[in-house]
Parts: sequence; structure tokens; C-alpha cells
Amino acid sequence: MVIYLKTFKEYKIKGLNLKNRIVMPPMCMYSSDSEGMVKDFHINHYVSRAMGGVGLIILEATAVIPNGRISSKDLGIWKDNHISGLKSIVDGCKEYGAKMAIQLAHSGRKCEADEKYIVAPSPIQFNNEYKVPKELTKEEIKDIVLDFKNAAIRADKAGFDSIEIHGAHGYLIHEFLSPLSNKRIDEYGGSIENRVRFLKEILSSVKEVWPKDKPILLRISADDYKEGGINIHEMVKIINLVKEDIDIVHVSSGGLENVRIETYPGYQVKYSETIKEECNIPTIAVGLINEYDQVEEILSNNRADLVALGRELLRNPYWVLKSAYENNFDIEYPKQYERGFM
Repeated sequence: MVIYLKTFKEYKIKGLNLKNRIVMPPMCMYSSDSEGMVKDFHINHYVSRAMGGVGLIILEATAVIPNGRISSKDLGIWKDNHISGLKSIVDGCKEYGAKMAIQLAHSGRKCEADEKYIVAPSPIQFNNEYKVPKELTKEEIKDIVLDFKNAAIRADKAGFDSIEIHGAHGYLIHEFLSPLSNKRIDEYGGSIENRVRFLKEILSSVKEVWPKDKPILLRISADDYKEGGINIHEMVKIINLVKEDIDIVHVSSGGLENVRIETYPGYQVKYSETIKEECNIPTIAVGLINEYDQVEEILSNNRADLVALGRELLRNPYWVLKSAYENNFDIEYPKQYERGFM
């Protein structure tokens, strides 16, 4: 007899009620236009995963300002004209029972969009193929904090149930957090408290406008995989400095520099487990997780509260429905598909 402990059970945090523990993490589709507008592809892409039973869908990295895009085809949320397109994705997905989050992002020195200049905490290139970034002034830092705040207002108007602040993968917030990319000598650099300041200001500003019953997620890279950078011990300290302003930590790794990372199924789960235990905060585990048994092991051993499937959901939008069927677990299937699971 198989016992289903966690995967298909509901999960609640604040006013967010998820029908299961499966998350679709943000994955850039590079399918917008130069204005960052939603296209038919985005609606089809996300709604198909909602039909497939995913509990929480987190929209791809969505830029809070044009020179914060990763590419010239990123989605945007820097102007009110973006709201209606984003709302169409939200409405379509919610029709099938998924809850919706959006990742608010600024690419920093990893911006490859067609912009006159890019910015970072310090004027250090990501590599020789990227522009040398302009070092942000204190006034410009305040402007970007405001960009995140205004993006949160728009995300709420679009109907999102949650927001995720992108502090991972070598983008702007991560660049401030890591001593490898932050060489500032003012109050935004040096000590861990100073390097966290930019993130704390963003979170404080966002909380002023984001509904209290909607959770705030934080995506982080728990390891820079390079001496002198962030490791899991430093990341625990960082999370403890900001955890009063967030509700869930989405635990990834890498991205700050081009380094070799040994990957294997579930290679980042250990970081999720450590942060969950040492910071006493819910986590989302992610990283080459493909199989139902993997998911159940992670959840049932309290290594994470939710599990994100990235590449697997690109391959199979109906992973949740298929896994429930194969394991004889009774869930509500889309009415149009019921005959396939009888």
C-alpha cells in the first residue's frame, strides 16, 4: 500500500492556498517584443501548465525597468500598459485552479538587452562579452527601489497571488549580496549588513504596497561556487537578516560567475534543507527534480515545503495529472480530460 504524504496535499501560507505542493519556477521564454508585452505564446505556455495541475506558477523574470531586462525579449512590468497582458495570463491560469506569482527582476550587469548602458553595484563586467556596467549612485539605487515598488503595485492590479523578488543567478540583487561583485566602500558594500541593505530597502518598499495576506517570495543563490563569494553559511546569515520581510525562500545556486558546477538530480536540495532548518522559514526546493518519488522524499523528509519542477514541466506540462494517475491518487482532473484518467 502506497501512502501519499505530501505531494498532492494542500499548502497554505498567509492567504495563499495551494491545491498541491508542485511549483512551476520562473523560466525565461524570451518571447516578448521590445516593449516587454505579453504575447499569445505566454498565455498558451502558462495556461497549459495550469490545466496540467500545477499548484503554483511563478511567471518568468519580469523586468522592473528596461535596462533591467536580461534580453530585449523579456516580459516587462515597468509601465501600466503591461498590466492587461499579465492579467490575461493570470485569469487564464486561475480558471484551472492554479495560483499565480510573478518574479520581479533586474538583471544588473547581466543585461544583454539593447540598452545604452547597464548598471551594477560596482563597474565589474560579468565577462568580456558583456558591457562594463555603470556603478550605481545612491540616488540611482533609490530609483530602482522605487521601480520594484511600482512593479509590485502593477502585479497586484494584474491579480497575482504572490510576488517573488529575484535575488539569485548573478542579477542585480545578487550582485549587491556577493563580495565578488560588490566592491563598494559606502553603506551598500563591505559588511554583510551593508551588502544586504539594497535587498532590505526593496523588501521594505514593496511591503508598503503589497497586500498583507499575499506572500512575498525571495529567490536566492545559496552558493557562488567560488572562494570569496557567498556560501551556504553566509546565505543563512543573509536570510536571517531579511526573513521578517519575506514568507518563503526559493533556493537555487550559482549564476554570479562562470564557474563549473557539478549538477545531479536534486543537487540544490541540501541548500533548501539547511535554510529551512537554520532560518526557520518555509522553502521551495529546485534543481533537476524530475520524478514523483524525488518530490515525495524531499517533502516528507521536511527538506522543503514546496518543490519546483523546471525542465520537467517544459517536457511534460501534465506532470501533476500523470503522476497522480500513475500513483492512484484521487485528484480533480480538468473535466475535458477526465476520460483519460478513468
